[in-house]
Amino acid sequence: MFIFMNPTARNVSTQKNWKGLRAPWLGTKNVWNIFYKLKLLSKSSFEKTQKIKPEEWTRGFANSIYSELKSKKVFVTNLAKCTQLDARPLKNTIFKNYLDLMFQEIALINPQNIISFGNQISSILLGKSVSVSDYVGTKNEVLKIRNKMFRVYPTHYPVGQGRRNMTLAAQRIKKVLKS
Repeated sequence: MFIFMNPTARNVSTQKNWKGLRAPWLGTKNVWNIFYKLKLLSKSSFEKTQKIKPEEWTRGFANSIYSELKSKKVFVTNLAKCTQLDARPLKNTIFKNYLDLMFQEIALINPQNIISFGNQISSILLGKSVSVSDYVGTKNEVLKIRNKMFRVYPTHYPVGQGRRNMTLAAQRIKKVLKS
C-alpha cells in the first residue's frame, strides 16, 4: 500500500462529470514515474500516462492502470480525501480529520507493507515526528490498528517538489519489496 498526500484538482476523477473510478492521480503525469521505476507499471501503460492529456483519460484506461497495480498487490491511496486547486501543502489538521478513515482503509486492505511518502504524512500516520531521511534500507515503524500490527516504511516524497528524491524513494522501496 502506498500512501500519498492529497490529489490536486488536476486529477480527472475529482471532476463532477467523471463517471469512472475515483482514485488518486488519474490524469496526472509525475506520480506514475515511481511505479514505472519500480517495475510495477508496464512500459506501455506508463508511456500512455505521459502522453495523454488529463481530459483524454478514459474510465477504461483508469481501470486498467489500477488493475495493473492491483495485480502486483499494490494499492494506492491518499491520506486526505479532498482536493485543492494548487499544490499548496495542507495543514496537519486537515490530514488528521481523515486519519480514522485511513485506519479503516488499512484494516480493510490488510497490507503486508505500507509505504508512507514524506515527513508530514508519515508523522501524522504514525502519531509522532518523523524525518524520512532517518529511514534507510528496511528500517520501519509499526502501526497498531485494531490489535493488528502493520509495518510502515516512511519514504521520501517522489512527486512535485519531491521529484529530486525520486531515486532515493525508488531505492528504498526496492529494498522493502525484496524483504
